[in-house]
Amino acid sequence: MPELGKYAVWVLSAYGVSLALIVAIVLQTVLRARRVRERLDKAEARRGNG
Repeated sequence: MPELGKYAVWVLSAYGVSLALIVAIVLQTVLRARRVRERLDKAEARRGNG
């Protein structure tokens, strides 16, 4: 790891926040995709295409 000097706390905090936001966005996307897939499956079942 490179020497960050007096800015280490700020740099590592920025990395931590960025990583947390990326994880949150991915999780939100996966959960939404599951909900949409369930709704699509139900709609197709109602139409008799499933």
